[in-house]
Parts: sequence; C-alpha cells; structure tokens
Amino acid sequence: MLTVAIIIGIIGIGALGIAGRGRQTELSGWTVGKRDLPRWTTWFLQAGESLTTFSFLGLAGIAFGGGVAALFAVAYLTITCILQYFVVPRQRELGAHRGYLTMADFFGDRFKSKSLGKTVALVGAVFLIPYLQLQITGLGLIVQLATGSESARGYSMAVASVLVVVFVIWAGIRGLAKVAIFKDFAMLAALVIVLAGVVAGIGGIPDIFAKVIDTAPDYLTITRPGFDATFWVTSVIVTSIGAGLNTFPHLWPPVLAAKSGAVLRDNVKWLAVYQFLLLIPITAGIAATLILDPKTKGNQVLLSVAQHTLPEPLIAVIAIGGAAAAMVPAGAIAMGISSLVSNNLLTVKNPKLRFRLNHVVVAVAVGLALAFGLAKSDIGALLLLTYGGLTQLAPAVAIAIGRKVKVGAVPVNIGIIVGTLTVAVITFGNIPTGGVDSGLIALAPNLLVLVAGEFIRRRRNPLGVQDTADEDSLSGRPAVGAQA
Repeated sequence: MLTVAIIIGIIGIGALGIAGRGRQTELSGWTVGKRDLPRWTTWFLQAGESLTTFSFLGLAGIAFGGGVAALFAVAYLTITCILQYFVVPRQRELGAHRGYLTMADFFGDRFKSKSLGKTVALVGAVFLIPYLQLQITGLGLIVQLATGSESARGYSMAVASVLVVVFVIWAGIRGLAKVAIFKDFAMLAALVIVLAGVVAGIGGIPDIFAKVIDTAPDYLTITRPGFDATFWVTSVIVTSIGAGLNTFPHLWPPVLAAKSGAVLRDNVKWLAVYQFLLLIPITAGIAATLILDPKTKGNQVLLSVAQHTLPEPLIAVIAIGGAAAAMVPAGAIAMGISSLVSNNLLTVKNPKLRFRLNHVVVAVAVGLALAFGLAKSDIGALLLLTYGGLTQLAPAVAIAIGRKVKVGAVPVNIGIIVGTLTVAVITFGNIPTGGVDSGLIALAPNLLVLVAGEFIRRRRNPLGVQDTADEDSLSGRPAVGAQA
C-alpha cells in the first residue's frame, strides 16, 4: 500500500503541472511567459532552490557524518540572498530591455560575442546534468527507503522522469510554478513531521544535543574527518559566489519572467529567513548519530530516522514531499538545459523547428539523468560538482552586470574554459585537494588566464578597449532572444 500511495502521489504532482494550462507553442512564452509573473509565483519558483533533494537527503547525510559542518548550507544561502538582492534585479532589468531568454543570451549580448554565448550554453548544459541526476537519484532513494523495495525505486524514477518531461514540455514555466507551490507546502509538512518524529522518538532538541556532547562532542565542532574548517570555509565561499552571482542557468527563467526587480528584491529578503528550515534535516542528521548504525550511508539517514520514529502513513507523506522536492528542480533544470541548447548552441532560424528541438532536448536531458541515476550516486558530491563547475562563470557575471563592459570576450571565454576543465580534472581524476573545494581552486587559473588575456589584448590594441554601451541606449535594438 505504501508503494501505491507514493506512486499515486508522484502521478498527482505531474498531473498538477498540466492541469488548467494550455499547451505552450513558442519558446519565449514557454521559457519566461510574458515577463509579468507576480510576487507569489516568482517566490515559489525561487524558493524551489532552497528546499531540494539535497536539502532532504544530502544535508541530513552530511550532518550525520560531519555534524554542525552541515551548517555550511545555511551560511552560503544567507550570503547568497544578500548578493542576489543586488544582482538579480539588474539581470532582470537587462533581460527585459534586451529580450534575453537564457543566461547565455546575457553573456553573448553584454560581451558582443556569439562564441562566448555558445561556450556558456555548453558549460551550463553540461554541468547541470549532474544536478538533474541528483534530483532523479534522490527521488528513487526516497521511494526505495520508504518502501524497502529496490524495484519501486526504479519504477518511481522512471514514472517521475516521464511526468517531468510531459508537464515541462506542455506548460513550461507556468506549469512549473503550479507544481512549485504544491512542492513547498508538501516539503514544509514533511519537514515538520520529521522534526516531530525526532522529538517524539529520540528526545527534545536540548536533550539530543546534550547526549551528542556526551557521546561524540566533535559532532558539534567543525573537526570531523572530511568536514573540517577547510571544507566549511571553502564550500561556503565557492557556493556563495556561484549562487550569489546567479551562475546557474535554470534559475534565470524565474528571474527573467518576474514582473519587476522590486518583486525579486522582496523575495530574496524573505528567502533569507525561509532557508532556516534547513536546520530541520541538519538536526535530524545529528540526532541520527544516537540511533543509527555509524555505517549507515548518508543518503539513507533522514528516511531511516523517520522509519524509526514515525508510523507508515506519515512515511508516505514525507516520501511524497521528497518526491515533489525532486520533481520541481528537475523540471527547472531540464528547462535550463533545453533552452540553452535550442536557443544558443544550435543554429536554427525556424521558430517552430527550434521549439520542437527544445522539446527533444528536454526528453534527452531527463533520459540521460535517469540512466545515470539508476546507478547509486553520492548526492552531496553531485551538488558540489555542479556548483564548482558553474561558479567558473562568476567572474564574467561580475564584469557583465556593470553599466559598461570593458573586458574582452576572448579573455573571459578562455578563463571559463580553463576553470571548468580544472574542475573536471580534479573531480574525475580524484586529485586530492586537502579539503579545499575544487571550484574554488579552479577560480585561480580562471582569473589568472582572464587577467593575462585582458592585459595582452589591451597591449595589442590600446585604443580598442571594449566599451559596451549601457542597455538604456540600446533598448531599440532587436531582442537577443528573438535573434537566437
């Protein structure tokens, strides 16, 4: 019965994304609507990134292994909100003036370089695949742990993947917004139930932390193996830079679709408070050290605690909330990948053909992530790979949001390529970094190449320093998104 209830819940989530929405027929409306999304709609779209599968499973696992080191997520999200208060309204303003549909449009336009736009589109699409895989993998793990069935894991991943493809293709950003509203209420309910189970089954919060101090005091300091101060500081820095400057392509459609910059500012003010809900899975992970086998895998911690402390019907509610937390980000990521590929990587002038190719890319991206996700993966590691790679776009974003752009596209392009290759080499070569985040390490050669390249460019052509006019004087030019 539990498996049936969860599968029905997953199907209901997918149906919600389709219900009441006519099929989108062109890329602009599918991606950013009419650029008039009101406060609460954009709120839920932006909040979707605060509570994801990583929050649900990965963060509890980090707390189980590293204790309070898991607070790095609360720290970086707080810093992110501060930076985004200033950054995303500017990005939205530029997008409204210039007709951007994707992050790559922003780069290509601000640096006057189609090749840079293509590089950004390729990097964005490639490094979003692990993040998409993370969501689908997490959903399967939630169902498997809740039901105890390996086959249920595979079925649920396949069903959810198909539903994500269907509602994303059918309704685009507005369908995603409907599912995002349900997802946040479901996740809030799930987290409250988890916390109630921890308190009822293990003890009050003060008692739990008192017991942890008595049995393993290092859980309440940043000294656990692999989760020391180096891990904490570098992870906070690199994720704050990447998220704060909005280098994640799937987060651009909600920004570009918002009614105004004021709406985005109001949202991030409250998001800074909202993300403190992450203290619940962190607390559950620390409490789990008192009742679970130390060899328990990190991805299994939160659901294992729930099974120890809650009746089966409530496990179903938690699993459905976790499934929603996977499907909404998965939909947003699939949109981000497909719009980059169809609008920026591929050169297709026919709008109808380009929109059809966009649908194909949605299906291919989700299919690849599903195939990779059927192999068990470390959710925390997948998140850090995506963050490390996409943070290599941060220097270019910082340059491009100014009133005028005075750095050349070629140095920026080479810096991004060098930075992302460095992340890939460190990650897939299993090169030890002493706990320093690979994304932070990769920023060093990225910046070095960028600065050196810009110095050479200016020496060769001292009178040709790029000086991109402010967007206000360019508002009469054709929209970038319409040209792509």
